[in-house]
Amino acid sequence: MSATKVTNSDEAARVPPAIRLTAAIGWRMLIIFGMLYALGWIVGKLSVVLIPVAIALLLSALLAPAVSLLTRMRVPRGLATAVVLVGGLAAVGGVLTFVINAFIAGLPRLQQQLTASLNTIREWLSSGPLHLGQEQINRYIDQMGTWLEDNQQQLTSGALATATTVGNFLTGLLLMLFTLIFFLHDGRRIWLFLINPLPESVRPRIDLAGSRGFDSLIGYIRATGLVAVGDALGIGIGLAIIGVPLVVPLAALVFLAAFIPIVGAVASGAVAILVALVANGPIAALLVLAVVLGVQQLEGNVLQPLLIGRAVRLHPLAVVLAISVGVIAGGIIGALLAVPVMAMLNSAVRSLAGSSEEEEGEADDEEAEESVARPE
Repeated sequence: MSATKVTNSDEAARVPPAIRLTAAIGWRMLIIFGMLYALGWIVGKLSVVLIPVAIALLLSALLAPAVSLLTRMRVPRGLATAVVLVGGLAAVGGVLTFVINAFIAGLPRLQQQLTASLNTIREWLSSGPLHLGQEQINRYIDQMGTWLEDNQQQLTSGALATATTVGNFLTGLLLMLFTLIFFLHDGRRIWLFLINPLPESVRPRIDLAGSRGFDSLIGYIRATGLVAVGDALGIGIGLAIIGVPLVVPLAALVFLAAFIPIVGAVASGAVAILVALVANGPIAALLVLAVVLGVQQLEGNVLQPLLIGRAVRLHPLAVVLAISVGVIAGGIIGALLAVPVMAMLNSAVRSLAGSSEEEEGEADDEEAEESVARPE
């Protein structure tokens, strides 16, 4: 036995330290990546359930402070939940109704300007440097119509797939509302039930980490909402001054897209520039581009550091990587959930690390006191 031990120790001693360190880190990283892959696979399989629950968690972070305020005013918890939920749904429904009506009201003007723009393009094709004849233009239009007829079956199947997606959306919406009600009414008890199976020695630390993570989520939602309002007002006022149609729907789109960092700002700005290009021409599109860039600079250099920077301590590179992974994993929903989930996990991990350091410090203090009080 001793000979075997000596032989093994000799063989280990002949392995360079760098290789031993690399191997030790490598198999641990493989385990971590394997766990992340398994977790991603599980999330993908259960996305129909997990995505509505995650959105309900975001909405509960937005509405929970109002429920807590009413509860402190001695309003029963169930009544407070009902009032806040109904009020929130009524506000969202009112805003959506207003935006849709404004879009419908401005659509005829946009159609007229689109027709004028198409006529201008037709004239440019015929009298511009391409010198296309009217027959060639009509032939291209006929080819487009023929392509639509030939691909009618594929378009129909796409419409059916869209109908199926709408059905899944409605199912997820009902699940989200149902989950949101219980998060607002029994969120604390649900959390305590989840951490109850843990050892009693670590339960307070996990409870504190979860509370701080949820507080960080509340701060992120509030700060992002204020930044979204600033973006919508700035770009909306700019569009109104330039004379771009559909100002209210475009401002509402900017507000909603602001909840998806970086990607949302680029997408909503591109839509506003495209509408200005079609409706008002290239000069107006350049002016809208200048407005969008100015508002985004104000957001990135002033609003986000003051508001979101205080609520969530995340490096911009971490935000970009989180959004990229979210887009790859879950599309738009993944991009929407990536940053708040990372912010919540960041606060929870920081809390756990701080609790561990505090416990180690307290243990060192106790040992020092015992060594001083212990007689020689």
